[in-house]
Amino acid sequence: MQVREYTKHDLPDIIRIWNEVVEDGIAFPQEELLDAESGDAFFASQSYCGVAEEDGKVYGLYILHPNNIGRCGHICNASYAVSSDARGRHIGEMLVKDCLRMGRELGFRVLQFNAVVESNVHARHLYERLGFVQLGTIPGGFRMKDGHYENICPYYHEL
Repeated sequence: MQVREYTKHDLPDIIRIWNEVVEDGIAFPQEELLDAESGDAFFASQSYCGVAEEDGKVYGLYILHPNNIGRCGHICNASYAVSSDARGRHIGEMLVKDCLRMGRELGFRVLQFNAVVESNVHARHLYERLGFVQLGTIPGGFRMKDGHYENICPYYHEL
């Protein structure tokens, strides 16, 4: 398994994987699904988009971009998505580690996650194991697909 920069050839796979997480409605704030046109524009607009690929098949991806502008433009933000049929293979860990490296390479100083859903324990354990620090808890900050609200936990990691 390797993590590399995405290419246009990867778009069908990364749009499918991204939409799977959006449809689950338990981790990403987005509600609109991507199509070929919007997906192309979305991934091209990122500072970096990496994919986890093995034998020509894409199993996961991440996007990396500034979290804010101007005086806070040195802080980046990222999102990760792993295909449901590949979870449990430590692909998320490879993506996060590559993202930390890429964030440094692009000149960012901090990686901040604004809205990690509190019940997303696998992601939270991974982030904490990799040295991310939880900033607190925002009560009811995330509306789940079924309509109930869950707490979110912002995290950061110095680069």
